[in-house]
Amino acid sequence: MPALPPFQVLIDEHAEVVMAVLRAAVGHEAADDCFQETFLAALRAYPKLNDAGNLRGWVITIAHRKAIDHHRARGRRPLPVAEVAEVGVEDPLPGGEIWTAVGVLPPKQRAAVTLRYASDLPHAEIADALGCSPAAARRSLHEGIKRLRKELA
Repeated sequence: MPALPPFQVLIDEHAEVVMAVLRAAVGHEAADDCFQETFLAALRAYPKLNDAGNLRGWVITIAHRKAIDHHRARGRRPLPVAEVAEVGVEDPLPGGEIWTAVGVLPPKQRAAVTLRYASDLPHAEIADALGCSPAAARRSLHEGIKRLRKELA
């Protein structure tokens, strides 16, 4: 197993190919930011790296993941518009009785139901928000829905 070279050598040897990959993946404007994020992530992980056999593949994999992160973040950014039209919204359920019932659920069930149906989050993100496992988040959601069905029936 080859020894790890100094980090600067890694940058010098692979900077061009990483930049080429990023320019192809995210475009010229975002490539610089992704390039910096790639090498920051590589620098953090470098001391724990066990195998120096394929450093080029390793750093390109990091660059690819940073490009994916860039596209995901871009999809969540608001789009600027000249003017926002005012649109009236009607409550589909008069009196909001469902959300009133959600409001009296136990805290974890209330949070799970709200995050799932008001924020449209998947179970993994609900688990992150609640500080529990995805299985526990699914269970809280299931119990909350079961209780709502019972109370609203």
